[in-house]
Amino acid sequence: MKTKIYDDQLIVVTGAAGFIGSAMVRYLNDQGYYNLLLVDDFRSSIKWMNLRNKRFVDFVSRDDIFDYLDGREQEIEAFVHMGACSSTVKSDGDYFMKTNYRFSIKLAEYALEHDHRFIYASSAATYGDGCLGFADDVGMLDDLKPLNLYGFSKQMFDKWLHEQGVLDQVVGLKFFNIFGPNEYHKGRMASMVIHMVDQIHKTGKVRLFKSPDPLQFGDGDQCRDFFYVKDAVKMISLLLKSEIGGIFNVGSGEANTWNAMAKNVFKAMEKKENIEYIPMPEDLMGKYQNYTCAEMDKFQKAIQEKKLEYKPDFTFDSAIEDYVTNYLLKDERW
Repeated sequence: MKTKIYDDQLIVVTGAAGFIGSAMVRYLNDQGYYNLLLVDDFRSSIKWMNLRNKRFVDFVSRDDIFDYLDGREQEIEAFVHMGACSSTVKSDGDYFMKTNYRFSIKLAEYALEHDHRFIYASSAATYGDGCLGFADDVGMLDDLKPLNLYGFSKQMFDKWLHEQGVLDQVVGLKFFNIFGPNEYHKGRMASMVIHMVDQIHKTGKVRLFKSPDPLQFGDGDQCRDFFYVKDAVKMISLLLKSEIGGIFNVGSGEANTWNAMAKNVFKAMEKKENIEYIPMPEDLMGKYQNYTCAEMDKFQKAIQEKKLEYKPDFTFDSAIEDYVTNYLLKDERW
C-alpha cells in the first residue's frame, strides 16, 4: 500500500533548479503550495543552491522522470515545464532537438493523455528579428524565422502542439527578456543586470554593444522588453490556476534601452554613470534582436473573459532596484 507524503496532487516543475523554475517554486511556496515534484539535473552546476530554502515533496533527475511518473498518473495535477537548454549561441542542434523538442513532446503526451494541466516555456526568440512583429498569433507560427537554434527548437514544439490540434488545451509562454534573482549559474546567458553589477564592481563602468544598425538605433539604444522574474511567475501562477489555453507572450508590453538599464543599475549601486561601447562579438552578428516588445492584448483579453485580473508588482525601475539591492549586492537568492 502506498503512503502519501503530501496532502494533494502533485504539481511537477521541470527546470526547477534553474532561473525561472526556481522562482516559480518560490512563488508557489509563498502561496502555500508545497505539493511539488521538482525535476532537473545538477551535474556540475551551482544551481542546486536555488533550492536551499524551498519546500517540495521530491526531486527527480530529468533522465529518470518518466520512470518515476509510470503508475503515478492519478497523483499528478499539473506540469509547469520550464526545463530547456536556453543558450542562444550553443551550436549542437541534435542536443537542442533532444532536450527542447523531443523531451517536451513526450512530457506533453503524458500530460494530455491523463488530463493534466500543462504549461510550458516557449520564447520570444521564436520571433526572429522582429520584422513580423511580436503578436502571439497562432496563425503566424509558420511565418516566423528564429535567428538561432534555441528559438528554432522552441518554435518546433509550438508548431507540433498546433499541428496536433492541442495548443488550446495547454499554455505556451513566449518569455521575453526575463531578469531577476536565481540566475547566478547562467554565466554568459544571465541577464545584463548581473553582468553590469559585476563590471561596475571590477572596473567602475558598464560595457554595452555598439549598435549593429546605427541608422535605426544609437549605441546602447537597442531595445528589449525587460520583465522581472517575480512578475513573470505571478503571471504563470494565474494561468496555472485557470482553464485558459493557448500561447501567450510573457513581457511588460514596453521596450526599454540597454542605456536605461545601465543607468538604473548605477543608481541602485549609488555609483557614477560610466558607459563604454564595444564591438559586438562575431558569434552574435546576424543573431541579435535590436528591438523586442511583447504584445499583451491577447493575454489581457483571455483573463478578462475569465473575470481574472493581473497587474505586475514592479516597474522597470523598481525591478532593477529590487534585484540589485536585495539580491546581487547581498549575494542572495529568492
